[in-house]
Amino acid sequence: MTRTSPAATGRTVSHREAIDLLHRMVAIPSVSGDERAVAEFVVGAMTELGFEAHVDEVGNAIGVIGETDGPTIMLLGHLDTVPGGPPVRLDGDRLHGRGSVDAKGPLATMIVAAVQARAAGARIVVVGAVDEERDSIGAHHVVATQRADAVVIGEPSGVGTVVVGYKGVLRFTCTMHRPQAHTSTPEPNAAEVAAAFWESLRSRYAVDGGRVFDRLSPTLVSMTADLVRAELVISCRTPLHFDTDAFLAEVRGLAGDAELTVLEVTPAIRSSRADPVARALAGAVRAHTGNAEFKVKLGTSDMNVLGPAWKVPIATYGPGDPHQDHTPTEHIDLPEYLLAVAILTDAVDRLATELMSPSRPRG
Repeated sequence: MTRTSPAATGRTVSHREAIDLLHRMVAIPSVSGDERAVAEFVVGAMTELGFEAHVDEVGNAIGVIGETDGPTIMLLGHLDTVPGGPPVRLDGDRLHGRGSVDAKGPLATMIVAAVQARAAGARIVVVGAVDEERDSIGAHHVVATQRADAVVIGEPSGVGTVVVGYKGVLRFTCTMHRPQAHTSTPEPNAAEVAAAFWESLRSRYAVDGGRVFDRLSPTLVSMTADLVRAELVISCRTPLHFDTDAFLAEVRGLAGDAELTVLEVTPAIRSSRADPVARALAGAVRAHTGNAEFKVKLGTSDMNVLGPAWKVPIATYGPGDPHQDHTPTEHIDLPEYLLAVAILTDAVDRLATELMSPSRPRG
């Protein structure tokens, strides 16, 4: 027998309630590694709204609503933020504060939309994941412990935009050693060797025209060096179908006897515009605004973690200007947030209808 949560029948959440939820979430500091307080608040808020909710083993806030036997739609945003940011304050129709855009605004949108959606027999799981700004511990745990038939990732795309792709990342250290010598010696010291290596790598992969999404983009994150030892931390934004092993072999050729240590390998991802999630989101955007855009991003998100692992329909959506991410002026316009709630509610209903279609394969 199918069981249904009482709140899965389209309860209306007032604008005041939706804004209060977001405001209170933003007011709770949650730098990566210190998300417990906001996770507990989110679980409490979801419980009051009718979810079955809990904090999982790694600190994710998980809320489930809807028919337990139906196809699962997962709405996954993240709880953590980078440090800093402006003081939390409401200024007319604008909410200032770290996380208002990246990404508590999108996560609050998901919570309210899940409550308001009728979802045509689907089960909705809302996840506030931890550690997205670092190593995505929360998303990796979700991959290992849960499953969904379709996923929306909550990141700021702008209310009229659906994000269908992210570049990947390859992060590694390169360490050089040279014998102790006087500064008057003509032989290059470790600092000089490291500087020459980086310049060679940077110039080889300098982006000169073409689509940046389709090109490797290396960045020198940090460098510590003296005469005898130098260490560089390099982060490369990688394109689709990137050959990591071939690239690292090339780096070793440029770096000589340097030691390479790989810190992170996350593949790029791109969904089709015809992907059911992208199509549902775009249809809802058009219904409410008249036009929808599709974009790809040059960074990474938890879409890079869930998409390759599950190979289910997936796309990213959320209110907020992505140019506000991590800035000292981060803020979200509340009318945009409320419009995004309406759009995502519509999109979840559209997606549930498609997932429940008898002609659609399940599994």
